[in-house]
Amino acid sequence: MAGPRNISVSEASRPVLPRHAKLKYDETRKVWVILAPERVLAPDEIAVEVLQLCDGQRNVGEVADQLAAKYAAPREAILADVIVMLQDLADKGFLTEIREKTP
Repeated sequence: MAGPRNISVSEASRPVLPRHAKLKYDETRKVWVILAPERVLAPDEIAVEVLQLCDGQRNVGEVADQLAAKYAAPREAILADVIVMLQDLADKGFLTEIREKTP
């Protein structure tokens, strides 16, 4: 059984960094990093761009739409890559998702 941090990323997911993780620009090293307790991850440029769109408001499909428009690339390919990347971050505990609140 999956714990609360293990999410399954899909087109409908609304991913967001968990409260304990922050995406910051490290001036010293001139790179973007995800800071979490006792852990630092340095995502590549594309991952940073995707993560900046993961605000808990947009779903993964909307993130893929924006990137496909920006790069004039096939949405299906971008969506597949984004899902794989976000799932990897989620599996490492660097990503969670906003769940719809049910009344």
